Amino acid sequence: MSAKPHPSTAIHKIGAISSLSGVPTPTLRVWELRYGTFSPYKSPGQHRLYTDDDVLRATLLKRLTERGHAISSLAHLSSQELNTLLTQGQDANRSRAGARPMGQPASMVVVGVPLASRIESKKFTLSFIDQDIKVTNIFNDLTHALASTFERQVPFLLVKANSLHAGIQIDIHRLAQNCKAIQVIVLYSFGQENVIQVMKRSGMIVRKEPSSDAELADLINSALLVGTEKESTGLVVGSLIPPRKYSELTLTRVANISTNVLCECPRHVAEIITQLANFEQYSHECLNKSSEDAHLHAYLSAVSGSARALFESALEMVANHEGIALHDNSPE
Repeated sequence: MSAKPHPSTAIHKIGAISSLSGVPTPTLRVWELRYGTFSPYKSPGQHRLYTDDDVLRATLLKRLTERGHAISSLAHLSSQELNTLLTQGQDANRSRAGARPMGQPASMVVVGVPLASRIESKKFTLSFIDQDIKVTNIFNDLTHALASTFERQVPFLLVKANSLHAGIQIDIHRLAQNCKAIQVIVLYSFGQENVIQVMKRSGMIVRKEPSSDAELADLINSALLVGTEKESTGLVVGSLIPPRKYSELTLTRVANISTNVLCECPRHVAEIITQLANFEQYSHECLNKSSEDAHLHAYLSAVSGSARALFESALEMVANHEGIALHDNSPE
């Protein structure tokens, strides 16, 4: 089989494909020569090079063959078709087994093939304490992920982004909505501070790379804890914790409004929201700055954020009853 001309996207040697996907190099060569699974490109120096999509295909092929699929039936399927086949098989297993019992793997979407390979390694999964995770969908980038359809909820989303800016922020929010994620972890190399702060305030766990396996495992454990807390309370299942609705200025104005009713509900509710919002921000800053006590801060952030969102709804009810005008002056 002759190799194609070398494009700029072909950057991996076969050893890198093996390391990232977990498929032994001899197996990759057999798949390529016997079944035409890959079509590598040749560099000017005649080195056979592979693309990011080849990494994804090798990763998916490994998981499917481990589940009993014949490589001959998979060799010519696209990455999207392989991903769909893997998801369908997991759905069938889940239907036969019924609801996922406590302690069974939690479903996760991962954007970034090397990141998915890293998470699924046996060395990495030993870092988990209470619960294992199972990567159900793997995508090269956000563009491919957004083009996919999720037939069921995938509670956890993990994204690797080289650069965080307003456009990426919007794409990550859209993807979280598409898969109905209840917790999102974003790893980035470079980022705009205002964008990072907005993502944190929306309930995402945002961490600058590089991170060790232990640090990443701790972040995922924190996400699992936050997601479990959301599911158990029933407060915000199926969505991220919503960002603040009202600014400090609006809450102060409401707290200082004179009322003719016997109680002082507007003032008390506004003050509670302020306290919860401040504690929510404090807990999330602790979580994002250090992995120490990450589980505790994740729990506190989830509880305070959910409570703050509930009290914002209560404030709207009180304001409507008292005829108080509320303005959405929440910080961006």
